[in-house]
Amino acid sequence: MAPRSRTDFPGAGSWVPDDVTLPALHEAVQACQGCDLFRDATQAVMGSGDANAAVMLLGEQPGDREDVAGEPFVGPAGKLLDRALADAGIAPEDTYVTNAVKHFRFERRGKQRIHKSPSRGQVLACAPWLSAELEAVRPRGVVILGGTAGKAVYGSSFKVGESRGRLIDWPTDSLAVHRPPEWVLATIHPSAALRAENRDEMYAGLVADLRVAAGAVG
Repeated sequence: MAPRSRTDFPGAGSWVPDDVTLPALHEAVQACQGCDLFRDATQAVMGSGDANAAVMLLGEQPGDREDVAGEPFVGPAGKLLDRALADAGIAPEDTYVTNAVKHFRFERRGKQRIHKSPSRGQVLACAPWLSAELEAVRPRGVVILGGTAGKAVYGSSFKVGESRGRLIDWPTDSLAVHRPPEWVLATIHPSAALRAENRDEMYAGLVADLRVAAGAVG
């Protein structure tokens, strides 16, 4: 039998359970074949945090370390995010962290697996998982970390720089959720600060943006 092409995959909807609880989602996501990324990734990586969290932090996809560990934001970018949240005054118990895409997309260079951003089709295929997480957690607000996460919510025209650092509305035509978040705040992905030459300046901007979210939580 010929291998399926990327266009043959149906999206994640068929794998999302009717019981939309975090334990059920964590179990069900491992069987997902909604896009081609499941073939090379070690495992799917669902979000992590309190089921009653006030803030959902939404990134792009798991990285190499997250793919192995099965937990989101456990690598260098996650450590920087933890520090930025503490500096902004957001308590860990108030957060749930996840990614728009649940499998690691990469290309091999020798023995290394190098991050490769997910395609628009892969982001759309994974959207039912994000919708289910939003239903399970029902956060008051969502912090978008980077452009891919923003496009997952607002569509392909979204640009972080046009709206970062201020509270914006959840789009009415976005992911299907019964109780949409009260607000959204866009900022850079912490990995951007890690890669930047002006790392201190980028980090300070990330913290300043997160302080806006902290003020919205109260």
